[in-house]
Amino acid sequence: MKNVLIPVDGSGNSLRAVHYVVNHVREHGPCSIHLLNVQAPIVSGTIQAFFEPDAIQEYYDDESKMALADAEALLDRSGIVYQRALRVGDVAESIKAYATEQGCDHIVMGSRGMGAAGSLLLGSTTLKLLHSIHIPVVLVN
Repeated sequence: MKNVLIPVDGSGNSLRAVHYVVNHVREHGPCSIHLLNVQAPIVSGTIQAFFEPDAIQEYYDDESKMALADAEALLDRSGIVYQRALRVGDVAESIKAYATEQGCDHIVMGSRGMGAAGSLLLGSTTLKLLHSIHIPVVLVN
């Protein structure tokens, strides 16, 4: 792994994915690490009518910071350099697009995230991504 994307949603599974990459770096040496948080877009016309676009963007930024906080703290404590990014949109499509744009050669992610389908073996975002991407994806439980 030389250029790794770790999608992070603030869940325990996504933090375990970060731990996995930290251990990999300790064993095999440095790699380029990208933390990505994807926020679902606010599509309610009511909210958009009452809040300025800057306020909605601030909301996305705040939610992203909270979701990334533990992952960033772990990487910072480990002395590992990383890049952080926020996207707004469909989660699986945004992960795929970011991985393509950044030339990532691996994605390491939790098998399930913060979604409501907690009883599924794999989350719906994970399944959608696995069916659409053509680089290795490591799933961490």
